[in-house]
Amino acid sequence: MPHRPDAASTRYELLALELEQQIAGGVLRPGDRLPSVRQACSSRGLSASTVFQAYYLLESRGLVRAVPRSGYFVTARADGTSLREPEISQPRSGSQPVEINDLIYACLGSARARNIVPLGSAFLSPTLFPLDRLRRALVSSMRRLDPWRMVEDLPPGNQQLKREIAKRYLRQGFAVATDEIVLTHGAMDALNLCLNAVARPGDAVVVESPTFYVALQALQRLGLRAIEVPTHVREGIDLGRLAQVMALHSPKACWLMTTFQNPLGSLMPEAKKRDLVALLARHDVPLIEDDVYAELYEGKVAPLPAKAFDRRGLVLHCSSFSKCLAPGYRVGWAAPGRFTREVERLKLSTSLSGSIPVQAALAAYLQEGGYDRHLRGLRMSLQAQRNSLFDAVNRLFPDGTRVVRPAGGYFVWVELPSGVDAIALHGAALAQHISLAPGPMFSARAEFRHHIRLTCGQPWNETLERAMRTLARLVDDAPRDATASRPSI
Repeated sequence: MPHRPDAASTRYELLALELEQQIAGGVLRPGDRLPSVRQACSSRGLSASTVFQAYYLLESRGLVRAVPRSGYFVTARADGTSLREPEISQPRSGSQPVEINDLIYACLGSARARNIVPLGSAFLSPTLFPLDRLRRALVSSMRRLDPWRMVEDLPPGNQQLKREIAKRYLRQGFAVATDEIVLTHGAMDALNLCLNAVARPGDAVVVESPTFYVALQALQRLGLRAIEVPTHVREGIDLGRLAQVMALHSPKACWLMTTFQNPLGSLMPEAKKRDLVALLARHDVPLIEDDVYAELYEGKVAPLPAKAFDRRGLVLHCSSFSKCLAPGYRVGWAAPGRFTREVERLKLSTSLSGSIPVQAALAAYLQEGGYDRHLRGLRMSLQAQRNSLFDAVNRLFPDGTRVVRPAGGYFVWVELPSGVDAIALHGAALAQHISLAPGPMFSARAEFRHHIRLTCGQPWNETLERAMRTLARLVDDAPRDATASRPSI
């Protein structure tokens, strides 16, 4: 129902109410463009600021979306409503051995073909990256590479690239020493090294619920137990429940994504990140912070990681260039705080080193100064793609679906109507050449059976629109399991 005006309603609230009523009454339909700001100012005698405030208010209610250089468009469903937001997860308490690999391999291994629409992919479209410039940087750096660098740049890695990474931390407003940075073979290598540095077989490690399946694979491989903690789709892990876990179970570490969590897309507010770091410091528990999506934010200011609030060296911050610049180059890093020397030793004793020429090429590219220009374009593309995918779910999926639009990254978490089996839906979608990521992949207990993660990492086109229509039809036609429990999120 449209919001009711009151005596104190401002001009922008009254404009928003009028447009909301037009959406609810079907005058403005899903996909329709709102009057431009200039048109609204001219026809109503309002200031641009008033019109923008009205449109921002409608956007915050999920009724419209902004498309860069195109204007505002109606996102509501045909009846004028929007799908509700998923609720916070309710995982069972206690630690749990992890046995997830078979499910992950079965779901991901069947969706690699080029004729599959990659709504379940964990990767961005390669067309979004400056691959030609990177290739030229690689060729140029190889011509100039001093042969002695092949030895000198063994862990912790290429010194110039480490300096460039340290500069990016500094630009965010906090300092990480160059000699704390350990270059790795992608973020996965960094995360695994950090986990090895702080936990031993049989230990319990806190993860979010749901959590990225790579964390579960790492726990399973090392013989660790998972403690899953409720996590909200907007604000991240529940600190109240985390405090209880700290007191009751004495975990050895936490593995969390505080910025654009995969699969939820949640962004923990900075005040909450500060509280998280303080809580863990009181218990002397290290935090492995998986921060690979940090550069994929909306707006002008990057969200700070939890690492920015660490004063005791307990945050092992991990990231990479794979999600925002060079996915095939496999260059990541860890800033492991007090655990730096241990991570270096583990790197030397396992994979020894990443690719020295590739590290040199990335250092040269960053020095050229084109990285931030590329990131600005990438962020704009992803914002448009998030809008399009969220719109499609909101317009097309049946009643009972829940969804939230994330403020960054490139994943959208969808709670299907209760009783729809996500794994069965995955099989039905693959038969139509569409991939998705079923919810049980993101839980040590294979929960979230009526949830899916969709990827908005591909430029929106008619193929994706058709795939979403097909997927919505499959959801609508799916048999319902009347006995299914609802581990809502």
